[in-house]
Amino acid sequence: METIAAALVLLVAVVISSSVVRAAPFALPLPLVQIALGALIASVADLGVRLQPEIFFLLFLPPLLFLDGWRIPKEGLFRDKNAILELALGLVVFTVVGLGFVINWMIPSIPLAVAFALAAVISPTDPVAVSSITARVPIPKRLMHILEGESLLNDASGLVCMRFAVAAALTGTFSLVEASTTFLWVAIGGIAIGVGVTWIVTQVKNIVSKRLGEETGSQILISLLIPFGAYLLAEHLECSGILAAVAAGITMSYAEIGGQLMAVTRVRRSAVWDTVQFAANGVIFVILGEQLPGIIAGAAQTVRETGHHEPIWLLVYILAINIGLAALRFAWAYVSLRLTIFKATRRGAAFKVPIWRVTAAMSLAGVRGAVTLAGVLTLPLTMLDGTPFPARDLAILLAAGVIILSLVAASIGLPLVLQGIAVPPEHIEREREDEARVAAAEAAIKAIERTQHDLAAGRNDADLYADAGARVMELYRQRIDGRSQTAEAAELNRKVDEIERKLRLAGLRAERDAIYRSTRTHKIDDETARKIVREIDLTEARFG
Repeated sequence: METIAAALVLLVAVVISSSVVRAAPFALPLPLVQIALGALIASVADLGVRLQPEIFFLLFLPPLLFLDGWRIPKEGLFRDKNAILELALGLVVFTVVGLGFVINWMIPSIPLAVAFALAAVISPTDPVAVSSITARVPIPKRLMHILEGESLLNDASGLVCMRFAVAAALTGTFSLVEASTTFLWVAIGGIAIGVGVTWIVTQVKNIVSKRLGEETGSQILISLLIPFGAYLLAEHLECSGILAAVAAGITMSYAEIGGQLMAVTRVRRSAVWDTVQFAANGVIFVILGEQLPGIIAGAAQTVRETGHHEPIWLLVYILAINIGLAALRFAWAYVSLRLTIFKATRRGAAFKVPIWRVTAAMSLAGVRGAVTLAGVLTLPLTMLDGTPFPARDLAILLAAGVIILSLVAASIGLPLVLQGIAVPPEHIEREREDEARVAAAEAAIKAIERTQHDLAAGRNDADLYADAGARVMELYRQRIDGRSQTAEAAELNRKVDEIERKLRLAGLRAERDAIYRSTRTHKIDDETARKIVREIDLTEARFG
């Protein structure tokens, strides 16, 4: 009962945090609000939350990584694959090695293997956290795609590096050859399991749906179970469950291209996954705030063992680690961007980019978040001989400090750096979208003509089918005419579309209000009202 009550309190805190952010007159990072609420909860009540690392890892990481892989734009991922891999793999290794030695030198009570583990777990970035900061700041779309792709892959690479560092801390030995071989098995096996589990499940699901019909609730539940299945199977076979979850998400996006599901299933499933993502990310940060008092107490004891008796040294350590992270990220991003521009200019491409501002934006956008916290909380509680894991509380506190300070730095610095940067309009993507809409409308007209002829064949009221078909096809012809115009005419048509959208939304809301009035006056029953309102809501979602 106490566990259920604690979970409910955490979820309520997540809901309150969202309201606080929306009510704030300025851009307030949601994770910071959630951490503050968690600390407030800890100051007034002891929820008794005792985190088991393996359970914490299993509950939060698979669905979050799966959803990142599922929703990330694949075209941008492959287009900028070189830049993304440089950041997601090269920068992670660079950070682990460089920052690991710095942490061990600065805090001798943290063994080198644990220092590498800490450096590895704070290397992944969190696009959810940075998107909450950039929501009111224009950011180049391509830069955002690179950050998303980096965070998707560096989650896996950083946490896999942490796994090797923890193993070295527990056993006291490390072999580069053995680690390299194990890494290949862990990585390739995890990816293969993620792809295989998703493909098999989707194929079986489609076969069953074709024979027995589709049930929306079951389809949604299957999508929720896939990341956990891939993760658990990979971990059982001693592969990377993290990579399995990421690969499962990417495979899911390709499996969905076939359009096997009903529209209502996709709409409801998307709403469920949005809720899962919001709740999981939020609970992680609220837990961080709730755990802070105990973490600080344990870390203070470790600091005293280093010979520094003042708690201020905790802040010094956190600040130094953040400066080190920023410096390493800035240097790597600067060199990477320079090489990219050099290669492009050799091919004849002209670049006019403010390299210092873009590099600074890349550095500030390296915000740490949920994955860092989830990873550091999975550090073992004890060594193999039962003794406490060295400097565990201090490592958790340092990681938490990095999360908080990186959020503050990004929320203040990123808007300043991006201010005045012209975000070019995505003409090519808009043209592609228009072409796709025209092709879809043309295919719809052909399908309507065929269906109209089939339905009217041999009937006396064929004129009714012809009239109905003409009315429906006219809507598609208007769409084609609106997309197949000159740039000036297309811009004017978009303004008309926006006006029409606002008028349609006003009409839909009036419809819904009228249905609710009819329900309150008992002119229609609740079931009928829900059905009509559902139809209105789906239409409004399309225009809204």
